[in-house]
Amino acid sequence: MKKIARSRHIRGLVTGGLLMALVHLVGTVGYHFIGRPVATWIDSFYMTFITVATIGYGETVDLSAHPFGRLFTVAIAIVGIGTWSYLFSTFVALLLESDLNSVLRKRHMQRQISDMKGHYIICGVGRVGSNVAAELLKTQREFVVIERDVGTIEQWLERSPDTLYLHDDGASDDALLRAGVMRAAGVFAVTGDDSHNLMIALSVKLLNPAARVVARLHDIRNSDKARKAGADEIVSPDFTGGMRIASAMVRPHVVNFMDQMLRADEGLRVEEVTVPAHLPARSLGALLPKSRRYMLMATHEKGEWVFNPGDDHVVQPGSALILMTTPQGRQDVLALIGA
Repeated sequence: MKKIARSRHIRGLVTGGLLMALVHLVGTVGYHFIGRPVATWIDSFYMTFITVATIGYGETVDLSAHPFGRLFTVAIAIVGIGTWSYLFSTFVALLLESDLNSVLRKRHMQRQISDMKGHYIICGVGRVGSNVAAELLKTQREFVVIERDVGTIEQWLERSPDTLYLHDDGASDDALLRAGVMRAAGVFAVTGDDSHNLMIALSVKLLNPAARVVARLHDIRNSDKARKAGADEIVSPDFTGGMRIASAMVRPHVVNFMDQMLRADEGLRVEEVTVPAHLPARSLGALLPKSRRYMLMATHEKGEWVFNPGDDHVVQPGSALILMTTPQGRQDVLALIGA
């Protein structure tokens, strides 16, 4: 549709240009005939130009003795000004239908991406990737989408038009670098192709070994290959879906509880916050005062879990705090521990 519109506008510009040239030709010949023998061809062309352009310097061709000449001027002015208006409106429409807006938006998005730090990169925003993006949106985490299919990008942008994205291959080093992989907290390799997800994981780890990679696999037998390629976590939608179906049968209230939490408008989630390594060991009561914005459920320290720890429990630097909280509550905790 855009190509058809652009072609129509280009034809309009050509038609308008030809009409403008015809107006100047008729005007030049007419004024030369009206102003003879004094008016030169240059005077006649200039008279036509200033009439059409509404400059109004005065009559370079004297029309005081030619009343029909002034009617001719009125006709030239009406047709010429109308043609200018048509050309201008067609040109503006062509700009709006062109890729100019797209180019400007891409440059603006690239500047925004360059300023991001600690964000996430979603490689593939199809059926699984779109749900990943929706979860990051709801929990107020910054992310960049890399998708090579234009139609898939457009479908996602209908849901979230402000999303930062790159139309590229997620396994491309250049695309990953432009998406800020060197500053990213993690990368989701969630395209529909297992081999492509393996390549994404490998590319990410070669560029930034510190970035966490979660890969989607259809065939769980490829999990060893994915881990060797650099994936930190493997998720199989088929396997997870089967476990969820079984859970819905044997533990329905637990599944219903999780569903209600995920659907809550306030974005309530079980979150993970890591205590900064530079903080000294201190009691949980001193590190994290009680608040209604979050509920501490457990800590993970040196490979061991401590469930429902008390205020006197000493939290070591680098420990993971598991909390049930909202996005704002998570921000409060991060501020309290200086992360």
